[in-house]
Amino acid sequence: MPPALFALAVGAFGIGLTEFVVAGILPQIAQDFGIEIPAAGLMATTYALGVFVGAPILTVLGARVPRKTMLIGLATLFTLGNLLTALAPSLPLALAGRILTAFNHGTFFGIGSILAASLVAKDRQASAIAFMFSGLTLANLLGVPFGTWLAQAYGWRLVFWLIAGIGLATMLSVALLVPRTEAGRAIALKAELRAFVDPQVLLAMGITVFGPAAFFTSITYIAPMMVEEAGFSGAGVAGLMVLFGLGLAVGNALGGRFADRSLFGTLFVTLAAQAVVLLVFWMGVGSGAVAAPAVFLMAAFGFATVSPIQKLVMDRASRAGAPTMAASVNIGMFNLGNAIGAWLGGATIAAGFGLASPNWAGALLSLLALGLATAAWASAGRAAPAMPAE
Repeated sequence: MPPALFALAVGAFGIGLTEFVVAGILPQIAQDFGIEIPAAGLMATTYALGVFVGAPILTVLGARVPRKTMLIGLATLFTLGNLLTALAPSLPLALAGRILTAFNHGTFFGIGSILAASLVAKDRQASAIAFMFSGLTLANLLGVPFGTWLAQAYGWRLVFWLIAGIGLATMLSVALLVPRTEAGRAIALKAELRAFVDPQVLLAMGITVFGPAAFFTSITYIAPMMVEEAGFSGAGVAGLMVLFGLGLAVGNALGGRFADRSLFGTLFVTLAAQAVVLLVFWMGVGSGAVAAPAVFLMAAFGFATVSPIQKLVMDRASRAGAPTMAASVNIGMFNLGNAIGAWLGGATIAAGFGLASPNWAGALLSLLALGLATAAWASAGRAAPAMPAE
């Protein structure tokens, strides 16, 4: 893989850490600001909102900027947002820092995906995108557990100082490793927006929303589920989170590799397998022998869909003549899926279906994504009969 992909992976690591570490340090944030846990949870929800809103705005504003310069600028924004969060004397200012940080997220991954694909041969593009996303999976595997421990031992603010340092490392690595690019052209907004009424693009984005949302439906409630249903200790739940991070890393690597051979084939297998794993997890939730492999496999199958879906959106939007905004907005759709999954899991528990119910709810989302993938495959065949179906 080209050295530039290492710079993109460093940025992805920082983004993954700042997004997901909040779940493990909410008690420290709540205690510091003197607020309840649900209020501290705004640190996560405002970030997701910032990703969804920021991606199209910064994509349009940065269209004329060379990609290398834009990536450095986004890393600067990321660094400043985390510094503001670390220094915030009150929750509103901390939330402002989170929103500022999130504005970098979708555009960084969108531009990074296009850049990564342009640096390698066509038959390695999904693998290149997956290499960039490996930074995000490593953030879950290594960064989040370390950040949680750091917050417990030395305070939550130190975590965001550390993440700001990763932002500086991203700026430096992009400056040194990413090749110079020419200035872009202004985005033709009408043309870009046409991609969002293209049925194939919409189907691909639907897979983005519901595919990964399936495992978020379950993993969001894994702690109470395992403690109450399977008798796990706090350390046991932490062990499951390590397995979850490992599953993300393995799924990301294999998903990119297999998608280069057959993009739709990879989606069909992973989405169907994710549904099966979640249903097995629901039925065997009281057994540790079921829980451990289920957590690993649902993460692996779930995240194996991410780079193939991103490439699918880029391919379909390119045919519509508007890949730039679609690539960035699709990352926002992933975060929208996270929010939908977390909401649906909570809704099933609140409705009285039990702490294990997010598992079958996630399975339904995975099957919905599988249906959308099937429709996208059929639509692609009708739109381009001369091209071999993947």
